[in-house]
Amino acid sequence: KTLCIPSVFIGFGGHALDKKTPLLRSVEALSKQALRILKLFGKEQVARVITWVGPEQEYFLIDRKYYLLRPDLVAAGRTLYGARPPKGQEMEDHYFGAIKERVLAYMVDLERELYRLGIPVTTRHNEVAPSQFEIAPLHERANIATDHNMLTMSVMKTVAHKHGFECLLHEKPFAGVNGSGKHNNWSIGDDQGNNLLEPGHTPHENAQFLVFLSAVLKAVHLHGDLLRASIATPANDHRLGANEAPPAIISVYLGDKLTEVVEAIIQGSTARAKPQGYLNIGVATLPPLPLHDSDRNRTSPFAFTGNKFEFRAVGSSQSVARPNMVLNTIVADALSQMADEIEGELAAKKDLNEAVRTVVQKTLKEHQAILFNGDNYTTAWHQEAEKRGLPNLKNFVEAIPSFVTEKARKIFSGHGVLSEAELESRYHIGLEGFVKTICIEAAMTSNMGRTMILPAALDYQSKVATSIAATQIVLKNTKQAEQEKLLAEINEAVNTFIQMLNELDAVRAKAEESNHDLLAHATLYQKQVRPLMDKTRAAGDALELMVDDAQWPLPKYREMLFVS
Repeated sequence: KTLCIPSVFIGFGGHALDKKTPLLRSVEALSKQALRILKLFGKEQVARVITWVGPEQEYFLIDRKYYLLRPDLVAAGRTLYGARPPKGQEMEDHYFGAIKERVLAYMVDLERELYRLGIPVTTRHNEVAPSQFEIAPLHERANIATDHNMLTMSVMKTVAHKHGFECLLHEKPFAGVNGSGKHNNWSIGDDQGNNLLEPGHTPHENAQFLVFLSAVLKAVHLHGDLLRASIATPANDHRLGANEAPPAIISVYLGDKLTEVVEAIIQGSTARAKPQGYLNIGVATLPPLPLHDSDRNRTSPFAFTGNKFEFRAVGSSQSVARPNMVLNTIVADALSQMADEIEGELAAKKDLNEAVRTVVQKTLKEHQAILFNGDNYTTAWHQEAEKRGLPNLKNFVEAIPSFVTEKARKIFSGHGVLSEAELESRYHIGLEGFVKTICIEAAMTSNMGRTMILPAALDYQSKVATSIAATQIVLKNTKQAEQEKLLAEINEAVNTFIQMLNELDAVRAKAEESNHDLLAHATLYQKQVRPLMDKTRAAGDALELMVDDAQWPLPKYREMLFVS
């Protein structure tokens, strides 16, 4: 038997060596500043404020025998080669279909094991891509939710093996189809059981809620770069901005009802509650259904969903500790500034309502640029976001330096969450991890290309050439233009693949010999190695669509994603 004890890891000098310690510190920081706001509203009985998290977990299941035949999945967690199948997720028939019996048996077994460990999971369903699924827990305190999510990922893999599956948690295991995220549902509550992000039926009259809402908007606007850095990983780079995931630009979706309230406050007009909407199905035997006040915008990276915010850009394989640590800290900082301002207004002999109204209006007016309810995927939004001054940190290498700016040092050290040394260590470890990850992927791309794909392609090319030559001997005057054209196409594709492999190996050698500082080293891998990996993959995938299926050495997408 194994006893898992939640722990923190501290160095001899008192430095946090883990992700949990900064998370716990950030909860304390948020509680301290939130209590200042609550005291202003007369909530003297509240002694502590808590952050609640519910991380939805997406994952893929494939037959384990296919997994073991894919060196890229074993070494890198994702396919480094693989042409898109004729049918992928285009018909949405997996998303809206019934769960297959073998998968359902896995899910039931998984839930049983999680319940035995005290992990309360509540939802199971198919996801968009074939062989992709999701499990969601009940919301818990942030630190407990983080522990439980890490344990959940471990149990998911163990139980999968019992059912002959491999559970893939990489953000983009299959290029060209839906990737996996971990939607981080975050809210704030007090020790009396009240959700501080609950707008109620009349949010325009709920001054306390408006203060906390304004603080979140202020935090995300001022520190969107830190939120982006908190979910920056080499794996998540493949997902952010794709068809199923939010772009790297951090914006906030509030929904129509709250947006109207915010706009009215900014304009200084009287905000009114929008009447409850209903969906009339048009069937006499079915009653009208109430419409949700803030229907989710699935293109938004940070969306308000009823009484919480859903940070949708978090990657499926990462710990939720860092995103929540950053979120708690930046909101604590915003609450601190707003508390100072409200206290200043009260010192100027204004009553509480007037003081709150003044500060909330000022805050919303200054930070309304972060609000966007439209389609985050469009080019028009990217252009608009640039005009608004919102950062667009497109990859890990661009995002990670946000942790070591003067602004970051000030906010994290000021609230006692991370010291300058602790920030620097995480920055360096992140860069080292990035370089090692891309180094492994590039080496595996070359290795598989030279020892698996190229031999199969050359063998097939030889068979086609032999067939053409044999046909010419037997049928001397037969025209073979089309067959010769096929051979020429295969030859050209093979030559292109060899050229890409040679170029990839050359730039790999250059990168591995680099003596630059860590950021320059990582930048070289990002700007030179990664693009050549993509080109090499494209050349290899082109051969997959030419070579005899019986000779192809790797399980294909159509087998891994549809045969279970």
